[in-house]
Amino acid sequence: MPRGTSEVSEPMYFVLTALRAGPLHGHAISKTIKELSRGRVQPSVGTLYGILERLNERGVITVDHEETVNGRNRRYFRITPDGQALVEAEARRMQEAAALVLRPSGA
Repeated sequence: MPRGTSEVSEPMYFVLTALRAGPLHGHAISKTIKELSRGRVQPSVGTLYGILERLNERGVITVDHEETVNGRNRRYFRITPDGQALVEAEARRMQEAAALVLRPSGA
């Protein structure tokens, strides 16, 4: 079943949410997504990097910097102002949708 809007899938939402705390590299993003979703959303490495690539192409995240750790390159991503606006709009949309179900009966 599709989740989220056509603009933001559920894994994309969690990537953007994870990056609100500051620049993160791929493994840290994956770990944060798992924590934020309580283990419910766990994109594979390939899926995560595909999401990062699409979000970068859309201008909602950008590469902040790169560094080499133990001989391996790490690319750090950060959310852009457009990304912040997008994830906030999606959160409001979900809140409004949830209110339809969670409000008291007869209201």
